[in-house]
Amino acid sequence: MGYKALDCITRSDIEARGIAPDLAEGIHGRLTEIVRNYGPATAETWRDISKHILSPDLPFSFHQMMYYGCYMNYGPNPPAWVPDSENAILTNIGQLLVRRGKEFLGSKYKDPISSFSDFQEFSVSNPEVYWKTVLDEMSVSFSVPPQCIFLESPFGESHSSYPGGQWLPGALVNPAKNCLSLNSKRSLDDVVVIWRNEGDDDLPVRRMTLQEFRAEVWLVAHAIKALGLEKGSAIAIDMPMDVNSVFIYLAIVLAGYVVVSIADSFAPLEISTRLKISEAKAVFTQDLIIRGDKSIPLYSRIVEAQSPMAIVIPTRGSSFSMKLRDDDISWHDFLGRVKHLKEHEFAAIEQPVEAFTNILFSSGTTGEPKAIPWTHATPFKAAADAWCHMDIQNGDIIAWPTNLGWMMGPWLVYASLLNGASMALYNGSPLGSGFAKFVQDAKVTMLGVIPSIVRAWKNRNCMAGFDWSAIRCFGSTGEASNVDEYLWLMGRAHYKPIIEYCGGTEIGGGFITGSLLQAQSLAAFSTPAMGCCLFILGNDGHPIPQNQPGIGELALGPHMFGASNLLLNANHYDVYFKGMPSWKGRVLRRHGDVFERTSTGYYQAHGRADDTMNLGGIKVSSVEIERICNAVDNNVLETAAIGVPPPGGGPEQLVIAVVFKDSDNMEADLNQLKILFNSAVQKNLNPLFRVSRVVPLSALPRTATNKVMRRVLRQQLTQLDENSRL
Repeated sequence: MGYKALDCITRSDIEARGIAPDLAEGIHGRLTEIVRNYGPATAETWRDISKHILSPDLPFSFHQMMYYGCYMNYGPNPPAWVPDSENAILTNIGQLLVRRGKEFLGSKYKDPISSFSDFQEFSVSNPEVYWKTVLDEMSVSFSVPPQCIFLESPFGESHSSYPGGQWLPGALVNPAKNCLSLNSKRSLDDVVVIWRNEGDDDLPVRRMTLQEFRAEVWLVAHAIKALGLEKGSAIAIDMPMDVNSVFIYLAIVLAGYVVVSIADSFAPLEISTRLKISEAKAVFTQDLIIRGDKSIPLYSRIVEAQSPMAIVIPTRGSSFSMKLRDDDISWHDFLGRVKHLKEHEFAAIEQPVEAFTNILFSSGTTGEPKAIPWTHATPFKAAADAWCHMDIQNGDIIAWPTNLGWMMGPWLVYASLLNGASMALYNGSPLGSGFAKFVQDAKVTMLGVIPSIVRAWKNRNCMAGFDWSAIRCFGSTGEASNVDEYLWLMGRAHYKPIIEYCGGTEIGGGFITGSLLQAQSLAAFSTPAMGCCLFILGNDGHPIPQNQPGIGELALGPHMFGASNLLLNANHYDVYFKGMPSWKGRVLRRHGDVFERTSTGYYQAHGRADDTMNLGGIKVSSVEIERICNAVDNNVLETAAIGVPPPGGGPEQLVIAVVFKDSDNMEADLNQLKILFNSAVQKNLNPLFRVSRVVPLSALPRTATNKVMRRVLRQQLTQLDENSRL
């Protein structure tokens, strides 16, 4: 659709967007005044329009008219949100720089906005100073302080467990204890969790103070200890992220055990694989998952996965709809064993910083998920990202629809509680008006999303009529976002900024993101994360000059606080460092995403460089999907699973390229085959995955060593879609 420049828009143009004549006249008058003050095509023009003209109840087509009309000749990465100095000094980083900016940066320091990039570079070049400062700002308490913040490994030790160095050596700490502790920013009466169950949408939200919350966590920790498991045992959680699962998560860590994160959407085979890799000794789950009128079995999947002892929470009341196995325990009986210890403080098990708190999983390229341990340092990386980039402060209320099976579940726990904020948990589907009302009623101040959810909200228009004005910013992660969908999202909350956030389970947070001290552009990242150094590799496999525009595979500097240094079922060095180039004598870390640095200094994601893809925020290997699809139909010789971004950008869509045994069978019923593929993938892998298209090929492109060139297929299919659109 073509758009007019703002100084060419008439009252009739505004009325044509479905706006009443009287209102259109007033809007046109305000628009004329703004254009007179700032010109028709500046960031200041858009800032004033978004603040003083646009509102959630105006048609989205009018929002688009204003945005695209303002920036029609701007070039790449127009700012959708611009910081102002008055609010910048109220942010966590802003307050820190006002106090200590000159100490950190010397004469280079000017003010929080103009000096933010210099401070990010300082965080990389001075990790000892930076991380001590941030840990102090978050009031992190060690039972034994570290000998230093960062012990750099000697040159030449490239194959060591710590290719960059060791963080917080000698420290003893418990991050769960820190989540429950009092400090100068938090009292026992502060609300730490707000929640609502789907179906209770007309009831007030439920709240729990720190005093009540930690009593529940202590009781669960006492009950876990009473199980008599060996010290450091792995204990799985496979259930929706509700208030009970958060109690359980923190109690496991508090008691010195290791959480095994398993998503509640997984099929029995996937559950079994994760239980075996982690050697879990017990699993917390519930009998059913209730979503609207549907009851989705969960305990039966645990049983089919042949899990160890299960502690089972009933979804409705105190009774189960099925009989438990002989060695399994009901939640009521589990807590009943230690009811005499209710409100008795549990003495936290303080551990060396390299000890595990959590085992999470990320899909590898071989079909078996990579088992990634989080250490006792990783929670502080998650919380520090929230402190620095999403500006989480005492009194904030954080909602992010996720699950403890994915890294954003534990991230949400630590990002909220270590920063004195409240978690807001909706136990139900985030796709409908019930969740929208919960965001309104809980007065959420930071709402995290994945692009697939935003697309569903926009298409269903289920957010209309709800007041999201309490939101200070959005966070977005998991997959590539789309400009129009995120313009729509900003408009729901009167154009509050969206902080894009990209990282990985093995990072414990992000390596590239945004900041409330920088202008934010839609579907783009404005900065490396604090403490992170980024490199774009050129065609020769070596880094292009830093801060120069270019596109290629992204590599990371090896000095990253909280990042993994071990895999349970693979060689960590081979996966992340082997074959990577060096920079200043240090081998760089592999990540696998293709990124572009634009001419305006922003970064944009272009999908995976390896054989994994991102479906609805879940990373999955092509091999896993292909193994299932190859067995669906006897006429199928082989398949290739490819994640293809839709024309115009946005989350990847799953396309299956098929080679038939009979090359004359190219006219097979592809729609029926798509149905079969979907059924098999959803049953055996994940019910959230969906095949969008099946493409017949005479042969798959291969290398000289017979490896399928999925990257070539992805490029061909993307180009085909682009040509079709044009």
